[in-house]
Amino acid sequence: MSSAANPGNAGRVAFTYPAFTLYALARLCIVLATEMQSVAVGWQVYEITRRPLDLGLVGLAQFLPGILLFLVSGHAADRYDRRKVLMFGYAGFATCSALLLGITWRGAHTVYPIYAVMVLVGVVRSFNAPASRAILPHLVAGEHFQNAVAWNATVFQTATILGPAFGGLAYTIFRGPAGVYAMAMAAAMGAFSAAVRMKPQATKPRARETVSWKTILAGLHYIWRQKLILGSISLDLFAVLLGGAVALLPVYARDVLSAGPWALGLLRCAPGVGAGVTAIVMAHRPLRTRAGPTMLWCVAGFGVFTILFGISRSLALSLVALVLVGASDMVSVVIRAILVQVATPDEMRGRVNAVDVIFVGASNELGAFESGVTAHWLGAVPAVVLGGAGALVVTAIWAWAFPELRHADELVMPHK
Repeated sequence: MSSAANPGNAGRVAFTYPAFTLYALARLCIVLATEMQSVAVGWQVYEITRRPLDLGLVGLAQFLPGILLFLVSGHAADRYDRRKVLMFGYAGFATCSALLLGITWRGAHTVYPIYAVMVLVGVVRSFNAPASRAILPHLVAGEHFQNAVAWNATVFQTATILGPAFGGLAYTIFRGPAGVYAMAMAAAMGAFSAAVRMKPQATKPRARETVSWKTILAGLHYIWRQKLILGSISLDLFAVLLGGAVALLPVYARDVLSAGPWALGLLRCAPGVGAGVTAIVMAHRPLRTRAGPTMLWCVAGFGVFTILFGISRSLALSLVALVLVGASDMVSVVIRAILVQVATPDEMRGRVNAVDVIFVGASNELGAFESGVTAHWLGAVPAVVLGGAGALVVTAIWAWAFPELRHADELVMPHK
């Protein structure tokens, strides 16, 4: 039962719902697992090959299953019990960590077994992510949904701060990735345990639609008709696709800044620091008006601060730039998350969120591949600087091409 009536609790009202608290705990555990694992995989792959292109292939391996399966995974999130889909997903992540641990114990002299596990991670994520997003509106009352979105983002960013730091530190302490993979497996099982106990609010049963191309493609058709949703998620896709620098952080830590795994951990967690602080501020001071213009300005800031990171040769300045990158990105993340849930009826949320996940995945994993290829051709520094400039160009084009986004004002409550 919520205690929303208590004014002193208003900023944390989402946590008065036990189901949301367990959901947040599971999310914290699973993001910790994936972030720790990401640091270990990146450093391990770069140690084996010393080629930035191979870091990009890690992202591509995780992205391709999602783009092949998103129509099926979105339909599964609308057709089956979303809590059970989450449970299977968390168990799948734990299995992937166990496989990486086994590969490391046997001696990883080639990257191909690691790529194979990354493909499996992509398969698990393609089913887990739409269900995770679609279940959120059923964990709190409608009037507290924006608070839940902000705290969900805060939990995510807390894990992105702690996960890379833990991963880099554990890699150094254990002198290799095996300890990191063991920790990731334990964290994923913690997420599974929390999901088992989570009980979403009772809702009207969703009708099980007959599986057909019409129902499978319904999410794509809906987004195409809703230009505000299309503009917001495609803006994130192309801005981060071009401007994302995360895949090249091992190169920056080792070759540009002349540091080690500990510096990589700091660089990986820096965007999470900025994003986490911003998300907490938004939980206590929710955005009331000018949502669209705010999103556009923040994406432009993302591009500017990416350029600053690209030209930096100082670890301190690089960390500051990445903190600002994370802060700018978080505002657009929260706005987009609310817009997608607000404008989508519950029976469509799985399929619509599956498309959104693909857009986000393309901006992250495919963006990592783009960064690796560009760095292979031009070098790491030009790749990052040109990517930041590309994000600025995308922002200007989207402000012109999607007037619905430019004029978006208030964020209203979602459909149940």
